[in-house]
Amino acid sequence: MYIYDISRSIPDTAPYDGDPNTKIVRVKSLEDGDDYNLTAFAMCTHTATHIDAPYHFDESGKKIEEIRTAVFYGKCSVISTDRVLTGEDMERIIPLCKKRLLIRGGGVGCIESSAAQVIADSRLILVGIDAPSIAAPYDEERTHRALALGDVTILENLDLSDIDDGDDYTLCAFPIRLDGCEAAPCRAILLEQETGF
Repeated sequence: MYIYDISRSIPDTAPYDGDPNTKIVRVKSLEDGDDYNLTAFAMCTHTATHIDAPYHFDESGKKIEEIRTAVFYGKCSVISTDRVLTGEDMERIIPLCKKRLLIRGGGVGCIESSAAQVIADSRLILVGIDAPSIAAPYDEERTHRALALGDVTILENLDLSDIDDGDDYTLCAFPIRLDGCEAAPCRAILLEQETGF
């Protein structure tokens, strides 16, 4: 089995525009004569690879701890695009996909609200992307809100640079448990079964 880490490094990932910077502070250090190393950090819940819960854009939506853990683990499809995907695009794509869909857009591809509405009305339970946001810059609120109201979990800021398109993957992307929050960082992993054995 092949195991791919598709997470971005928290210290090396710039925060989303307007979000607070990540701060990492060495509290204790063996090098400085302390008995052990100890680090403290502060960060936005939307830094680097993270899960957006429906509560992010829906006051009555699920918070991180309320999402079924089964959503974060299971069969997954990966597709590539170099443009903004529409509802029409998603109507063609979804029937060919597993219940979890990751979109590799290389910083260009994303979805608009019509695509989000088709996803919300479909059998998909999670949609992810390799950009800081799933949404087109001109359509942030409507896209996120459509997915939230459809109870679709969002996985953002992935590193899919070494991943081929296909539907033979298993996704494992459990968020840390931040009760009451609208988002949480996660370690996202893709598993791929070796063929020919």
